[in-house]
Amino acid sequence: MNAFHMLFEYAARLDRVGITVTRIGLVVVLVWIGSLKIFHYEDEGIVPFVANSPLMNFFYRQPAGEYRQHMNREGELVPANRAWHELNGTYRFAYGLGSVIVGYGVLIALHPWLPRVSAVGSFLVFVMSLTTLSFLVTTPECWVPNLGSSEHGFPLLSGAGRLVVKDVIMAGAALVTMADSAKAYLRTTV
Repeated sequence: MNAFHMLFEYAARLDRVGITVTRIGLVVVLVWIGSLKIFHYEDEGIVPFVANSPLMNFFYRQPAGEYRQHMNREGELVPANRAWHELNGTYRFAYGLGSVIVGYGVLIALHPWLPRVSAVGSFLVFVMSLTTLSFLVTTPECWVPNLGSSEHGFPLLSGAGRLVVKDVIMAGAALVTMADSAKAYLRTTV
């Protein structure tokens, strides 16, 4: 047997490690990103996604396009913009969303003790990822704007679009951990 074949045999045995690393990765990302929702810069950053989403825009009080005049760049403080976001419900919504996202991470982390609960958490993350991916269709800020260059629009993702498209990986990871937790639960019922 050659070294190349042995390497592949070793790699083939890493599936359990891969699932564990995937689960830990989901928990870390969900808890970290969800926890960031206590900071105004993060809350303001999701406004274009929520304001343009037909599934979520009712959470805000101001007309959908108005946010463009009140966006702070990350790290910037414009008190008038912060006041607008207070009136809009930006922060209140983000605190609730952050709590839900952290909760999903906690559900997934319960796999060793409550695999059925963990499977539900993974399913909810899968659904959340599909919702996030819908922003590619509803949020104009996901695409490079036409500011004079011939390089704009679909398929050229902006920073916001690159952030959103990563949820394809989150959806896949959630399906893997959901299936693994469901298998673990079913083993306990036999």
